[in-house]
Amino acid sequence: MRLSISHDTTYRYDDQVRASIQYLRLTPHDSERQQVLSWQLDLPRPVHAQLDPYGNILHVLTLDEPHESIVIGARGQVEIDETCEAEHERQSALPFLRFTRLTQADDALRAFAAQQSKARTDRTGLIDLMHALNEHIAYQPGSTEVDTSAAEAFAGRRGVCQDHTHAFLACARSLGVPARYVSGYLFNDGAEHLASHAWAEAWLDDAWYSFDVTNCLALPQRHLKLAVGLDYLDACPVRGMRRGGGCEQMHAQVQVAPLLQVRQQ
Repeated sequence: MRLSISHDTTYRYDDQVRASIQYLRLTPHDSERQQVLSWQLDLPRPVHAQLDPYGNILHVLTLDEPHESIVIGARGQVEIDETCEAEHERQSALPFLRFTRLTQADDALRAFAAQQSKARTDRTGLIDLMHALNEHIAYQPGSTEVDTSAAEAFAGRRGVCQDHTHAFLACARSLGVPARYVSGYLFNDGAEHLASHAWAEAWLDDAWYSFDVTNCLALPQRHLKLAVGLDYLDACPVRGMRRGGGCEQMHAQVQVAPLLQVRQQ
């Protein structure tokens, strides 16, 4: 499947921002499962690409002059191999056993992981865990914040794809399975979930397998990967800091569609 992506993010501020820096993980890279056909970033100024510690393509946008808004655009086409079940990498998976503040497993998450997986650390056990988390944490936009931890979302039984992913990571790591956060895009025929998405990958049999708790999908047939990390903070598409500006308003517009559908319009 060929996907066409258009992602525009606009930040507006009540007062002038004296200076800002944005860390952008908005550029996918080629892998066993996806091939980038074309891609471009539309930024206020040219920025060179680099690799972060997890192998993600990173752009650092620095604005030293006063400004009242920032517009960031990403668009392109990517070919997805719908038959690819797992991806192989040379880098060690062991760092993804480490808990973070957002993925720390408390006693409730540890007990849930052991019970729902029946202590199995194979793909079948993690698929059962994925379905159980989907039932336990209802999808409810606005019920959590970006800094809500896995334990908090699990206790509240409400969340979004970020919370589903953090809870899965906490459970998988508590079972001794390396697992990582994935940010990217999802082509979805329905409108219930946003096209900008997050899911998990777990290291099984020397390969990374996908687990999309929000949609109960273990095959990433319509998923386009942007970045990976220990949690949301490592892999989120846009993360920044600023001096001044007062209150901030952020508006994001994401469109993901099959490439053939775009051509027919």
